[in-house]
Amino acid sequence: MLPWGSNDTFLLVLADAANGEGQAVYKPRAGEAPLWDFPAGTLYLREYAAYVVSKALGWPDIPPTVVRDGPHGVGSVQLYIDADPARHYFAFRHRRQPELRRIALFDLLANNADRKGGHCLEGIGGRVWCIDHGLAFHADPKLRTVIWDFCGEPIPEELLADLRTLRPRLTPHGDLAKALEKLLAPDELHALRRRLDRLLESGVYPHPGPGRYTPWPPV
Repeated sequence: MLPWGSNDTFLLVLADAANGEGQAVYKPRAGEAPLWDFPAGTLYLREYAAYVVSKALGWPDIPPTVVRDGPHGVGSVQLYIDADPARHYFAFRHRRQPELRRIALFDLLANNADRKGGHCLEGIGGRVWCIDHGLAFHADPKLRTVIWDFCGEPIPEELLADLRTLRPRLTPHGDLAKALEKLLAPDELHALRRRLDRLLESGVYPHPGPGRYTPWPPV
């Protein structure tokens, strides 16, 4: 068991005959701490939903994630990323701007309520990964993030193009919507479509809303 975090989290050893051993992070539904604003027993599904949406977009890099039944019951299982804990968002924010633009846009789309600096990792191979998406996809505005670097800037056209390709797949009969129906509530899926439409209409990274602030200088 990993000793940090508000929910039960376990480190697993993965054995594969072809590729040797690896590690994964297992977050069982039974170990989720109750929250007043998120339905009980849904965080593991949101972890998987984030991975499903990231795969549909082609970004950002979220470690491979599945839902599995384990020794403590059903939960999410995510590939463990070998990374130096000192190589987080605040350490590389000025030199990994393309990756962070994708992560920031994904968080807007997913309504991520828990984007901490330590949830962006630079892996040993140099790839930027983002983790911990259990508090995402709420129907109400919940965005809480440290990444406000791009406020007011146009969303790059290539990222807008990716969002456009996502829209038909989120229609009620779209393949992505069908997959997410098993993971999110109907009002959450509807809110996801609304957020996507707003991003396509505005074409810019928004500023924090009323009562919020940019906690660190953008440059």
